[in-house]
Amino acid sequence: MSLIGRLFGVGEKKAKGPKNLIEQVLGGLIEKAGFDLSFDIEEVKGQENETFKVSLYGDDEDLLIQKDAMLLDALQLFVKRALQNQFSEQIVNLMFDSNDYRAKENENLESMIDKLKEKVLAQGKPVYVKALAPKERRVVHQFLARDERIRSKSIGDGHYKKIKIYSATAKQQTD
Repeated sequence: MSLIGRLFGVGEKKAKGPKNLIEQVLGGLIEKAGFDLSFDIEEVKGQENETFKVSLYGDDEDLLIQKDAMLLDALQLFVKRALQNQFSEQIVNLMFDSNDYRAKENENLESMIDKLKEKVLAQGKPVYVKALAPKERRVVHQFLARDERIRSKSIGDGHYKKIKIYSATAKQQTD
């Protein structure tokens, strides 16, 4: 069996579907790493593509959210790559979470952005948000899109970009 096959669970026993592969790969990772974790997989209905929410819990769940949830992100990425390898013809979305960490982080981000939005509306001057990862920028843009008085734009190159928040009535200047 090839290295890719060993890493992503491709072999004689092919998974019956994406959910089955998620169970196999994540269960194997947890077992090999010696984590005291369990997980539930829920199919999210009403999405354009097949989407699964994976909730991890157990005595080691604190490890998952340390350092901005790097381990949680790494597990999600690894399982996503396994899905892409074995089900390349399908688009399968994953959302990994532990103890509602993602929802709490989004609420904190939206609270900060709301304060900046109010500053823009009060002063009429644009403000800039520190460089954020794509998933955080998406939360910011979606949050600000709910208010027609405000516009937002990602600025910069690379993975992390700043966000400019400005009044919808102000003329946008080139950055």
